[in-house]
Amino acid sequence: MKTIITIGRQFGSGGKEVGIRVAKELGIPFYDKELLQEAAKKSGLCEKIIENFDERPKSLLYSIAMDSYMFALPGSGIGDSLEQQVYLATFNTIRQMAEKGPCVMIGRCADYALAENPDLLSIFIHAPLDVRIQRVAKRQGISPDRAKTLIAKTDKRRASYYEYYSSQRWGAVDNYDFCLDSSYLGLGGTVEMIRAIVEHREHPVPSPTEEDPTGAQA
Repeated sequence: MKTIITIGRQFGSGGKEVGIRVAKELGIPFYDKELLQEAAKKSGLCEKIIENFDERPKSLLYSIAMDSYMFALPGSGIGDSLEQQVYLATFNTIRQMAEKGPCVMIGRCADYALAENPDLLSIFIHAPLDVRIQRVAKRQGISPDRAKTLIAKTDKRRASYYEYYSSQRWGAVDNYDFCLDSSYLGLGGTVEMIRAIVEHREHPVPSPTEEDPTGAQA
């Protein structure tokens, strides 16, 4: 198997759970927060700093507050903001982890970082808002109104991060190989769909010809 699966996801769509299950069933590594831990090790940046900038848009006030850390960082160049260093550390880690072989990666512009990788399968998972509200409210033990607010804030943050660094629209169908509504087949069905896509990608079935050997129309 060669396929590297990246999953972008709306908050509450179950994208992370789908990714975990796909990785488990395919017997390949799953990377989410692990990417941040590895980025911290390789870059010399504090893991807490990387977590604070994880999938977050640029924040001028926070950058200014954290700028004092830059002077102690190895390899930091003039003009490199802390946010930029964190993004580049994550970007490079994504590429390095992909070189190790097939895996599932969640968010963090992984599809953009690996856009030129021939083994990439990029997926975006979404679901209707009412379904996501119900899932988030149940999972976190909060009211539907609070869940709706949390969903809006998280999706806005993820979209801003993705669009700033990739210059592409988050969730736009043209930017992914497949966009899947997790409510249509359920999480289990979505996992099976992705497995079927990977299977077809790894072992493509030749398309039947429109004409048979005798020349008769099919």
